Amino acid sequence: MIRLAPLSLTLAAAVLAACAQAPSKPSAAAPAAVPAALQPGAGQALVATIGANGVQIYECRADKDKPGAAAWVFVAPEADLLDAQGKTIGKHYAGPSWESLDGSKLVGTVKARAAAPQAGNIPWLLLTTRSVGPAGSFAKTNSIQRINTEGGEAPPAAGCTTAAIGKVERVGYTADYLLFADK
Repeated sequence: MIRLAPLSLTLAAAVLAACAQAPSKPSAAAPAAVPAALQPGAGQALVATIGANGVQIYECRADKDKPGAAAWVFVAPEADLLDAQGKTIGKHYAGPSWESLDGSKLVGTVKARAAAPQAGNIPWLLLTTRSVGPAGSFAKTNSIQRINTEGGEAPPAAGCTTAAIGKVERVGYTADYLLFADK
């Protein structure tokens, strides 16, 4: 009698473990060169590097520029913010906003963007930020770079037709957020 069941279970468990996505700590790998347009002001210094693991949310909506057509529209991010050990230290959500567990909170505005070095990943960004919460770990941050992105691009256009208007898709992504403050 051949005993394949225990081997099959062991292989299945190994495959599942390999496929499980661990939370994204800040990337240890050196990123591709950050474009000059995404550099913060000369008077700013890096104060923290935070990993993000979450989704970019898109909704299929009527295309304002093309009657009778539909297109995916970005709605908001939704991600956990993680320290170098992978511990959750806050959240990232619509605004765009970054909120620390200590209550400090930032709201950002995109200042510049650049295509991610690898196709299929959301763009890298430079954002200006302002504190909208109490004093805390994020309060003095005035610029954020989003780099080392993986995933997060809008779903394929074929999935958004006029029959699908209102459909929401949540696309997984990871990124590093580099926080800068005045020196």
